[in-house]
Amino acid sequence: MEFIVEKIGMSRTIGTKSEAVTLLRVLNMKVCEVYDNGKALVAYSKGKAMNKAIAGIQKKYSLSKEFNRFATLKVANTEQGDLNTEILESAKSVKSIFNSKGRGFSGAMKRWNFQGGPAAHGSRFHRRLGSIGNREWPGRVQPGKKMAGHYGDERVNTRNTVLSFDKESNILVLKGSVAGYNGAYGRIQITQ
Repeated sequence: MEFIVEKIGMSRTIGTKSEAVTLLRVLNMKVCEVYDNGKALVAYSKGKAMNKAIAGIQKKYSLSKEFNRFATLKVANTEQGDLNTEILESAKSVKSIFNSKGRGFSGAMKRWNFQGGPAAHGSRFHRRLGSIGNREWPGRVQPGKKMAGHYGDERVNTRNTVLSFDKESNILVLKGSVAGYNGAYGRIQITQ
């Protein structure tokens, strides 16, 4: 089963052994259409995006204006209506899928943990990349060469243990951390 969640942030458990936890809010979702393969079209709320295509889908499935995003998820529901979240109460572990924090254009030292050159005066080689190509053969830069460039904002999957789920507030507590900034949207898949 899959759910779309919003990352609230990180905290710690109170007890003899304090553990780092991540708090996720399971979004309120409506099942619009159930397909044969166990998947379904679900609608959820994110921002204030609105256009004629969204309005047409809202009218087709008689949804309110707040449900302006749509996704195909693996669900336990067999008919239309609110998404069933009871399975999260008995879940033991989940796979969380988020985008990591974007760090913009970064140098090779930050992006790939390169060592860099001597820091002494006169070296003129402190944080630069160094040689990138070959000489006579093949006489070009190889594909996949680690260089400066866009760092972060890529899909990161993590497996986390479920500590608790509060059905009233839809708050899921996972052991450890997940990628992304506070307020980021992502998916969780129940693995056990």
